[in-house]
Amino acid sequence: MNVFAAATDRIYANPSMAAAAVWISATTSEERPIRVIRRAPDRITEFGAGRFVSDTTMIDVRVSDLPNPRPGDLVVIGADSFTIQGEPIRDRERLIWTLDLRPS
Repeated sequence: MNVFAAATDRIYANPSMAAAAVWISATTSEERPIRVIRRAPDRITEFGAGRFVSDTTMIDVRVSDLPNPRPGDLVVIGADSFTIQGEPIRDRERLIWTLDLRPS
């Protein structure tokens, strides 16, 4: 394990940084508990001369917790359910997935 993986494990174990969630596959009945870091940045979309600001929900998940997320899979965080939209993106070190979510 390299130093980045060790640091990532410590961050995701910290209850102030990460939250418990459940991932449910859209194609099989598989589900597993995961730890996520939830983010909600605003996204600016341009359309013609207009600019629109919209809310987003994104999470970061360790690749070791969730090796193969797919669009359409479900993520449940507390009482909130979300569907993965778009392709998951990994970080440079290949340790973290960034998933774009929409409410289910």
